[in-house]
Amino acid sequence: MPDGSLPELIRITVPEQLDHAFWEARYRAHSTTPHPQPNPHLTVEAANLTPGRALDAGCGEGAEAVWLAAHGWRVTAVDFATAALDHARELADLRGPEISGRIDWLAADLTEWTPEENGYVLVCSHYAHPVTGAETLLRRLAPAVAPGGTLLIVGHHPSDAHSATHATGVHVSAEDLAAALEPNRWEITVAETRSRTMTHGSHQIELHDTVLVARKQR
Repeated sequence: MPDGSLPELIRITVPEQLDHAFWEARYRAHSTTPHPQPNPHLTVEAANLTPGRALDAGCGEGAEAVWLAAHGWRVTAVDFATAALDHARELADLRGPEISGRIDWLAADLTEWTPEENGYVLVCSHYAHPVTGAETLLRRLAPAVAPGGTLLIVGHHPSDAHSATHATGVHVSAEDLAAALEPNRWEITVAETRSRTMTHGSHQIELHDTVLVARKQR
């Protein structure tokens, strides 16, 4: 989910979230967001990186993939919900062929799909909630980062009340994420909690995110 939100009045658990039918139904029930915004942690952390190949793992409706493509990246955008990918392609097409032509959309389950080893200058994932846990997903994605490349994982911090209202088992700390990486292979550049605001109807909601940024040693 690009904005980290969940539908109102629905409380779900991680196994239910990972059910393919749940996500297909959710995305098919919601029309494409007119002007979806990329995750602010991505735009901050990727702003000074030299564009190359990027993997957007759990791309949802494509706001991050489109932003990366617009800034010169060649993006592989992966999600197991085909309805989400349909929305994402529509968003990219609206930006024109120079943007859409830089994105490869792939329907795949991140708990089963293995990305190309050392294949990407940037590997990012935002609010993915695999039943195996965020740390396990991180270890699965880490080999895909090229030497000298960057890994960015954004999740819901345990102190985030908004996500806790709607779902259980979706929270992770930066310390736990950092501990899942081999210390002799990675330089942790960011491991912290960050706050941001999200417009929800007529009011603003403060969210608390876990942000991990790590650079793979050459």
